[in-house]
Amino acid sequence: MVLSDLDRDLLARCLSGTPGAWDSFVDRYLPLISHVVNSASKARLGGLPDEIRDDLVAEIMLGLVDQDYAVLRRFRGQSSLGTYLVVISRRIAVRTLAKMRRVSKAASELDANGTPLTTRVDAAHSALSSTAGISPEAWHVENVEEVQHLLASMPSEEATAIRMFHLENRSYSDIGIHFGIPENSVGPLLSRARDRMRELRS
Repeated sequence: MVLSDLDRDLLARCLSGTPGAWDSFVDRYLPLISHVVNSASKARLGGLPDEIRDDLVAEIMLGLVDQDYAVLRRFRGQSSLGTYLVVISRRIAVRTLAKMRRVSKAASELDANGTPLTTRVDAAHSALSSTAGISPEAWHVENVEEVQHLLASMPSEEATAIRMFHLENRSYSDIGIHFGIPENSVGPLLSRARDRMRELRS
């Protein structure tokens, strides 16, 4: 799907600083980004407390406006704006949730008196705070628009496998379940799909 006229206009107004444009952007895309965070957190941590989830969504939104909308300025309009935002949001959410998973182990550790060293919420806040000030470079999704274009030219099964693994950060297990195939068959499927992408690019 290509960039719609509505999103093209919305993006142009945001980048030019038109009053009210960012509010319109938030109204349109905050639910989508919240859904990405909810899905990623449920898959990796079984969910998050509301306050932590909201903080993570806010970090993603702040990252979009950082350094004069640097992330949005990289968008070239060869895919839908929603697709671009999903990829960016999922990558940042997965990276942050991985940090949360590591530090949340401290929530189950006890001191010499049997007292928890930290709570799960404190641990999650610690991980989230470590992602503050993400640079635009860290948000960059290399060649995402080219990938979307190539996927449109590939067989459905191969395109879906590439999308799930490389753009949605899904596991081999998730992909196997989706296709109803053994987990050890996912690797060969992805290899065939990557080979086809290389052929299409050559």
